[in-house]
Amino acid sequence: MSDLKITVGGEMENEASRRFVDAWHRAERGETFHERHLAFENWDTLARVLTGKRMDLLRYVRQHKIRSIRALAKALGRDYSNVHADVRALTAEGLLQSTKDGLRADYDAIETRISIVA
Repeated sequence: MSDLKITVGGEMENEASRRFVDAWHRAERGETFHERHLAFENWDTLARVLTGKRMDLLRYVRQHKIRSIRALAKALGRDYSNVHADVRALTAEGLLQSTKDGLRADYDAIETRISIVA
């Protein structure tokens, strides 16, 4: 397991370059680590992806073994087509994984950093 770090706004290219160099130096020192980063251009983009219902879905998947979208929809008491759309959106953004064994959210925490650049 690991943390998922989300960056919103700021200079995404410079941030990605800094993370790459940092990871390179840590690997040279023999450190083992597993980090996942997602970057969103602005708050509106993040808010469209991480709605309240999608956050509930992620929490549920993190805490339970889910074999199918239909089972997830039933457990959440939501319409199948809406849950299916949410799963597709979260999978496309790398927040959810769909495997032969079911759905997984393989991180311990989501950390968000928001940069406001004038």
